[in-house]
Amino acid sequence: MNLQGLLKRSTPTLVWLIGLLIIWQISSWFLLNVLQVPLAQSKLPYIHELVFTFTEYSGTLLFQASITMKSAIVGFAVGTFVGILLAIFMSSSKWIEQLAFPYLVASQMIPILGLAPIVYGIVRDDGISRIIIAAFMTFFPVVLNTLRGLRSAEPSAVELMHSYAAKPWAVYWKLRFPQSLPSLFTGLKIAAPLSVTGAILVELMGATEGIGVIMLRNLYYGSSHAYMFWLTVIVGALLGFLSYLVISLVERLVTPWQPEFRKSGGDE
Repeated sequence: MNLQGLLKRSTPTLVWLIGLLIIWQISSWFLLNVLQVPLAQSKLPYIHELVFTFTEYSGTLLFQASITMKSAIVGFAVGTFVGILLAIFMSSSKWIEQLAFPYLVASQMIPILGLAPIVYGIVRDDGISRIIIAAFMTFFPVVLNTLRGLRSAEPSAVELMHSYAAKPWAVYWKLRFPQSLPSLFTGLKIAAPLSVTGAILVELMGATEGIGVIMLRNLYYGSSHAYMFWLTVIVGALLGFLSYLVISLVERLVTPWQPEFRKSGGDE
């Protein structure tokens, strides 16, 4: 990707971001000076105040964010592995799919706000609890999208491989799994931010480290720590966005043959 192509692709995002920051700053001034809302800065703080606070506490924020991200990454990896494995089993046997699918759906009916404190109360370990919840929130979209991808292989191609006496593992490795990669990455892009959300949620339940802990403490301290609270919310959102971007980059590298990637590469 050349510099001109990069600028062309980045311009809409930059314009959108700058516009959002301008609207934010004007809205904050309006709440404080026109409407004179009590504790207006705790509801929508000035951007420049957040920047000043970040420069002062950036070390703490980045360190705590790294703790959250490490657990989210491990949980994401575990959830992805379990999800892909279960999808393979379900695609290989209609009986396994009929047995497992109701439990998969039922697992998503459990309120995560109720599950997180239960897991933390049983495990009593910050890191392990974050990993479990992150994996739990990851595996469902991975299972569904991978299963759809594995089933997307052309029946004629499957029959052709069977006619050459290809073993089941060869059919999966050489045909079904490559065919499922676009759907798999769709699930991964959904799951990656969810894994970060799950890790932060556990931290809100009484953990001792992580960006969620800093978020909760500054929420309870009140308006005097509003800037720090908002920074933890922004950092948490950026962690989820970063995870999405990383998966998108990996998808571009692994599946460059997808039409949208070929088209964007040709335009540049």
